[in-house]
Amino acid sequence: MMITRKPLGRRTLLRGLGASLALPVLEAMSTTVKAAEAAAASRKRLQVLYTPNGMIMQNWSPAQLGADYTISPILKPLEPFRDKFVVIKNLDHVMAEAMGDGAGDHARCCATFLTGVHIYKSDSVLLNGPSMDQIVAKSFGQYTQIASMELGLDQPSMVGSCDSGYSCAYNNTMSWTGPKTPLPITVNPREVFERMFGDGDLADAATRRRQLLRQASLLDFVAEDAKRFASNLGAGDRQKLEEYMTAVRDVERRIQMAETQNAVALPQMTRPSGIPESFSAYSRMMIDLQVLAMQGDLTRVGTFMFGRESGARSYPETGVADGHHPLSHHVNNPEKMANLTKINTYHMEQVAYYFQKMAETKDGEASLLDSTMVLAGASLADPNRHEHRDLPIIVGGGLFKGNRHIDAKSVPMSNLMLTMMDTLGVREEKLGDSSGRMAGLV
Repeated sequence: MMITRKPLGRRTLLRGLGASLALPVLEAMSTTVKAAEAAAASRKRLQVLYTPNGMIMQNWSPAQLGADYTISPILKPLEPFRDKFVVIKNLDHVMAEAMGDGAGDHARCCATFLTGVHIYKSDSVLLNGPSMDQIVAKSFGQYTQIASMELGLDQPSMVGSCDSGYSCAYNNTMSWTGPKTPLPITVNPREVFERMFGDGDLADAATRRRQLLRQASLLDFVAEDAKRFASNLGAGDRQKLEEYMTAVRDVERRIQMAETQNAVALPQMTRPSGIPESFSAYSRMMIDLQVLAMQGDLTRVGTFMFGRESGARSYPETGVADGHHPLSHHVNNPEKMANLTKINTYHMEQVAYYFQKMAETKDGEASLLDSTMVLAGASLADPNRHEHRDLPIIVGGGLFKGNRHIDAKSVPMSNLMLTMMDTLGVREEKLGDSSGRMAGLV
């Protein structure tokens, strides 16, 4: 349900003949509590949580199928939320395999994760496909200030070669608006905060209101200035000006959306000063910002990369000194596999924190988690062999029945993404290498 009639403010003024009159109280000035609750209940959201460099699969996959399975060691941190997610086995990304292109599995697996497309091998020419999150964002973005948010915890590089002749763009983001347009991730929490709330120091209503008024005044000035000289321009310049004004009108639309959303009560948050030293503190600060954006309905689509493919970050909090990517090539050494399991489990602790925050945050009569479709996992199975089949994937949220371990029977992961989009109300006939819908999820 959409509330299409925007309530009029009591202070709306009639101006004419030198008089300024406040309107009387009209029916259009109020919405009922039920209507507001219905609007909240109609909102659906998408979140994708990505962990790099594969998993120790024997410690990821539950031994039993069906309900009430015994949870695996890596998934143990998520046990309090088992009613809110499904573990899926035998989902494949065949398009991430070499197909004659040679090495470069890390670039292919990341770029293919949400597109299902076999990417073009080059360090300068990009060719992929639109990603599932951006297809949803194109539909949902008309209702929010920010169409989607792409966050991560490893500094990205979008130029040059990062993996065996593949552009770094393939390694560093999973979001693509089109075949040649990757969306870079944001890694600095201060930049995320400023994108959401401007350059103020607090995410409170007064600061947001001042920012909106300032932006609106600037847009009014731009619009008036454009009208003044538009008649003197040639056809080419008029077209350029119209394209520019289309962008201005989009900003204006987002400001109007923000004015509507400004009444949403958000917890006060101070602008972050930078990146915390501790990975846990850093991860949770970024998750808090992502959840805050969902709570304020600033956006309904987000992706979050806990690390980038081939990243060599170490995690001293786990007691493991080795870098992640070097350790992922464990050559079946039991000690290395045990240490990689610790890192995999540590990443799932961060996913569990995300579930906790979403479950604790109210959204109308329910929680944010209840209205969200969450895709979480990795785009490699055993990283030692660079396996792209039977990927470690869970799908969570409140839009289907959880507490299950199901077998997808070796279908493309793109089938799952089509099914997820159906559940979100975004219908697509084809995505990447999809062969249909995935049965058994909803």
